[in-house]
Amino acid sequence: MPADEHVTAPPTLRQRRRAAATREILDAAERGIAESGPAALSLRAVARGLGMTVQALYHYFPSREALVTELIAKAYGDLADAVQAAVDTAPDDPGLPRLVVAAEGYRRWAVAHPERFQLLYGTPLRDYAAPVEGPTTQAMRRMSSIFEREMFDGFTREQLAAAETPVLSPELRAYLENLPHYGPGRLPPPATALLLSAWGHLNGLVILEVFGHAAFLGDHQAELFRLAMRNLLDDVHRQIPAADRPDRPSKASSG
Repeated sequence: MPADEHVTAPPTLRQRRRAAATREILDAAERGIAESGPAALSLRAVARGLGMTVQALYHYFPSREALVTELIAKAYGDLADAVQAAVDTAPDDPGLPRLVVAAEGYRRWAVAHPERFQLLYGTPLRDYAAPVEGPTTQAMRRMSSIFEREMFDGFTREQLAAAETPVLSPELRAYLENLPHYGPGRLPPPATALLLSAWGHLNGLVILEVFGHAAFLGDHQAELFRLAMRNLLDDVHRQIPAADRPDRPSKASSG
C-alpha cells in the first residue's frame, strides 16, 4: 500500500450508537414539525416523544438552536437530493429543458413536505439565527449550484458577462461580484442578477402553492408551473447573446 494512502477506520460502537440516536432525534423532530408546524418545535416536546429526558437530549443537541440548524440543513439536503434525482432521471426529451425538470423536482418536494419547506422559507423562527457559514449555508449552496448549472449550461463566461440585464448600479455590481460562489466558476454580475431574479420567481410560485394561495387553480397548478418555468428560462436565455456575438454590449455595463 502506498505510504500516502490513508485507510479510514470504521466508526466505533460508541460513534454508531450516537449516530443512530441522532437520527432518531431528528426523525422525531421532523414528525413533530409535520404535526404541529415549525414554531411548536421544542427540545422538551422532542424528548417527551422519545421517552427521554431533556437533559439526555442535551448530550446530542445542546440547544434548540443546534437542533433547528441540523433540521434546516437536513431539509435543504433532502430537497437538493430530490432536485438532483429529478434531473438524473429526466427523460431524454430535448423539448423539456433540464432547468424545468429541476424546478419541478423542487416543487414536488415542497408540496409533499409543506411543513419542512416552511421551516426553510416560512415565517422565521423566533430567537433563531442560522450560524454564519454554518451547515445551513453549505446545504443551501449545493441547491444553488444545481440551478446555476442547469440554467447556464452551454454558455461561456463571455456570453454571461454580456447578458442584457437592466442597468446595475456600481454598488449592486460590487456586491454581486463579492457574493460567495457555489458553482464551478464565478458568475459575472449580470448572470448572477439573472439567477437571483429567476430564483425569486421560481421560489415565489412554490411558496404561493405550499401556503395555499394558489388553491383556486386546483389540479392545474403543476401544468401552470411548468409553463411559468419554460417562460422564465426563455426570458433568461433571450438576454444572453449568441455564441457568435459574445461581445454585444450589455445594458448592465452601460451608463
